Amino acid sequence: MKYAIFALVVVGVFIVSVRTLCAKNKAPLPKSLYEISAKTIDGKTVTLERYKGQVILVVNVASKCGFTKQYRGLQEIYEKYKGKGFVILGFPSNDFGWQEPGTEADIQSFCSRDYGVTFPMFSKVKTNGKEAHPLYQYLTNKQTNPNFSGRITWNFNKFLIDKNGHVMNRFGSTTDPQDPALIKAIEAALLQ
Repeated sequence: MKYAIFALVVVGVFIVSVRTLCAKNKAPLPKSLYEISAKTIDGKTVTLERYKGQVILVVNVASKCGFTKQYRGLQEIYEKYKGKGFVILGFPSNDFGWQEPGTEADIQSFCSRDYGVTFPMFSKVKTNGKEAHPLYQYLTNKQTNPNFSGRITWNFNKFLIDKNGHVMNRFGSTTDPQDPALIKAIEAALLQ
């Protein structure tokens, strides 16, 4: 009996110690979108501060998805509005149905060859869970994004961010880049 109680105490102390250690090692959420760093598709680390003062559309993308054709529409709106202070940031993800299995070089080649993508693309990221990239932790967390938080549901979720780094709107996978609601939201953000 003494050994059983001793074992329970040891296990309890171990669990508390592990939880405390994990809590201490957990990175705090960034206070601003512009504090977040990401690796470009060609391997350079940049902070999102680079896009401060621009309207940003963050999109998790995939090359082998039913929504992949949205690359064409994304490129069209990028070309239409980029001279007015608008940028699209594409973040490939293999989270949903393993629909982005290629390397960064494969993704870059595919996007350029098949869709003429010229907007900034980044290295593959996780969008959900404990391993989610800090950008997606920021975008999906109720504390940092109270109005449009929540799990990423599939490829081609879109977050519209104003010139000051605040999330203005969120659009799901089924919202085409040419959708009037998305275009209206982009144009409104550009006028602010």
